Amino acid sequence: MKHESNPAFSYPVKVGHISANPVKVHVSANEAERRALAELWKVDEVQSLDADLEIGRWKKDGVKIKGEVRALVVQTCVVTLDPVEANIREPVEAIFVPEGSRLARQADNDGGEMILDPGGPDIPDTFAGDTIDAGAVVCEHVALAIDPYPRKEGVAFGERIESSAEDDERPNPFAVLKDWKKK
Repeated sequence: MKHESNPAFSYPVKVGHISANPVKVHVSANEAERRALAELWKVDEVQSLDADLEIGRWKKDGVKIKGEVRALVVQTCVVTLDPVEANIREPVEAIFVPEGSRLARQADNDGGEMILDPGGPDIPDTFAGDTIDAGAVVCEHVALAIDPYPRKEGVAFGERIESSAEDDERPNPFAVLKDWKKK
């Protein structure tokens, strides 16, 4: 997990304080954090961002974060340039293990190639120190759910203007030389 020096939205969790029984946590972004997130995600406005998470131990020294994130984001329609609201609800599931843990290593074959199962579970993220930022997990899931090309409902692009073969035909630059030998 990449750590920023000054993240837009943060909820640090001390790994040493996490028990085997998951703890339920509700996190919500304040106005300044929502403005910073809107700038980071390049959207017009983040009207709300909150999440209900369960944070607990995973295996011996790992941490599992599971729950749901919700956000209301205002973007600009790519067709009409009008504001468009996007109501985002995404499930969250992330597993973290300490750096150097054998659980964070990817399986590989004898040739050194990684073996990936697209339908299988993700490889756990790693963390350094004794803190995990659950706010960053929330932000990542919302950022991935934002539509990169938002459209107002019922709006579509107009007909495409296609060029004909005649329009695409360019003059031959050597056409002026065709009668040169005759002279």
